[in-house]
Amino acid sequence: MRTRSPIRARLGVLAAAAAVALATAPAAEAVPATIPLKITNNSGRADQVYLYDLGTNLATGQQGWADANGTFHAWPAGSVPPIPAPDASIPGPANGQSITIRIPKFSGRIYFSYGQKLVFKLATGGLVQPAIQNPSDPNVNILFNWSEYTLNDGGLWINSTQVDMFSAPYAVGVQPVGGTTKSTGHLKAGGYNGFLNALRGQPGGWANLIRTRSDGTVLRALAPSHGIEMGALPANVLQDYIDRVWSKYSSSTLTVTPVADQPGVKYYGRVSGNVMNFTNTSGGFVTAFQKPDSDSVFGCYKNLDAPNDVRGQISRTLCAGFNRSTLLTNANQPDTSSAGFYLDAVTNHYARKIHAQMADGKAYAFAFDDVGHYESLVNDANPATAYLTLDPFN
Repeated sequence: MRTRSPIRARLGVLAAAAAVALATAPAAEAVPATIPLKITNNSGRADQVYLYDLGTNLATGQQGWADANGTFHAWPAGSVPPIPAPDASIPGPANGQSITIRIPKFSGRIYFSYGQKLVFKLATGGLVQPAIQNPSDPNVNILFNWSEYTLNDGGLWINSTQVDMFSAPYAVGVQPVGGTTKSTGHLKAGGYNGFLNALRGQPGGWANLIRTRSDGTVLRALAPSHGIEMGALPANVLQDYIDRVWSKYSSSTLTVTPVADQPGVKYYGRVSGNVMNFTNTSGGFVTAFQKPDSDSVFGCYKNLDAPNDVRGQISRTLCAGFNRSTLLTNANQPDTSSAGFYLDAVTNHYARKIHAQMADGKAYAFAFDDVGHYESLVNDANPATAYLTLDPFN
């Protein structure tokens, strides 16, 4: 699937969490092959809604889609140039109504669009997903959004995400067998317009992240990394903060304790020139990071790449510290106290303003917003029903 690195990072975190849970899940409760997903349309919009359940079949590794009954269909072979994918759309509920579909054991996305079906194509590498940072993408003028989920033998993980954009508002939930529904992703009353207005009022080009259709419909606010890619946000927007971090740790040490339940595992960072070198408690070299640029920080990739190893553990901590601007105020990372987040004038204002408008304060405003558990994710090992609620645009 064609995706930006932030998306891969986000899905990778879900998959990793699911794998850990699967390895430790009790055998007493078996997660069924499919579970119901109830979609409720409280959007206030009259547009026809279209739904899509796209992802990877965890039993076979095949990419494909699921129909409303939860039956998996593998994508046919793609080509160069890409060819149209089969129509995987499911008619969604009208405003004020609900429908229930079934979702299979997948790692993927639930897309929903208003007024138009999304355009999906197949290349030789698989599904070509919408690229909202590409002005020539066929979906760029469609109002849509998506949730990410993993359902496997260890349970269900489902999130709301703004890693790539803030768009059509929605929330997700899961009700365990015999238990109470857990939900996340709802905005505060007035939070949709509150976020957009706050972004419009932020100096320095942040208002340019908002993309509007010719009929006046606000389609989305791009995440900062995509804004830099499109030239909507200055490429050096975080450079002053990055420079100050590099200067500080040229003469002092940054201590990273990346795994919460392993407090004795620490790494120590010192800057030499353009490189931050990390050593372990024995003084042995572990990894090194070239000085990142703003795009690396916003996207948690490139110079802050995060493979699934020790380097990744350190990188995700650095990514969170840069985006939340806590690296200058606390030499022990991660800093998980939200009272100190986003206080520097040079920070990820997109993430700051999203969190400020969330009803529970939780969001995925950048790829590793789960550091310290500030992510908009719910999960349960014994899910009975999942929920997707399309919320009002106010």
